[in-house]
Amino acid sequence: MKTVLITGANKSIGFETARQLLQQGYYVYLGCRDIKKGEQAVNQLQAEGLNEVELIEIDVNSIESVTAARKALGQKTQVLDVLINNAGIGGGIPQPSLETDITFFKQVFETNLFGVIEVTQAFTDLLRQAAAPRIVNVTSGLGSLSLHNNPAWKYYQIKPAAYVSSKAALNAYTIVLAYDLRDTAFKVNAVDPGYTATDFNNHSGPGTVPDAAAKVVKAATLGLNGPTGQFFSDDNAPETGISPW
Repeated sequence: MKTVLITGANKSIGFETARQLLQQGYYVYLGCRDIKKGEQAVNQLQAEGLNEVELIEIDVNSIESVTAARKALGQKTQVLDVLINNAGIGGGIPQPSLETDITFFKQVFETNLFGVIEVTQAFTDLLRQAAAPRIVNVTSGLGSLSLHNNPAWKYYQIKPAAYVSSKAALNAYTIVLAYDLRDTAFKVNAVDPGYTATDFNNHSGPGTVPDAAAKVVKAATLGLNGPTGQFFSDDNAPETGISPW
C-alpha cells in the first residue's frame, strides 16, 4: 500500500485530497498543526469507512515540529511514496507592496516557502525509499510572473504582494528541486488548485473543493512517464493544463 503525507490536511482542499487518495487505496498520514482538529478530521474519514488514515502532528512553521513529525513517521513506515506540501496562508487582501509590513511578508514566506523547504528536506530520505516518489507543491495561479505581466489576464489586478511573492518563490523552488532530482524516479510538480470556494478566500472562489483536490491527486499519482518540473493550472491554462511560470 502506497503512503502519503499531506500537510495542512484537516480541512478544505487538503482534507478532500486525503479523502480522494484514501478512496484510491493510499495510506494517508494527515499532517495537522492542531491535534484536536486533526483527530476530528481522522474521525470523520473513518466514519466514512476510510480507515487507512492516521494523524501526524506537524507545524510547518516550526523546525522542531517538523523534526518531531519526521521521527514519528519514521516509527510508522520506512517508505513514503508521496509528499503533498499543502499547508499555506493567504493573509487577506489588500497587501500593497509599499505599505505591507515586512513582518507580515516574513510570516507568509515562513509558511508558504520556508515551511515547504523544511518539510521536503526532512522527509526526502523516506521518499527515496519509494519506487516512484512524488512531491506536489500546492501553489497558486497568482504565483505566475508571466501572467502578472499580462494585462489581458483575468486576475491581472489581483496582486497581494506577500502572497504573490511567496508563491512565485515556491514555484522557483519547485523548478530547482525537480532539476536536482532529474536523474531519479522522483516527479516534482507545482499544482494550482484554482480559485476555489474555501475559507481561505471567504468562499468567494467559483471552483469546488472536490475539483481542486482532484488536480492535486492527479499530480500525486502520476505514472512513470509523467512530467516533472511543471506548473499545472487548469484555471489559467484550460487548453494545455500547464501554466506559464
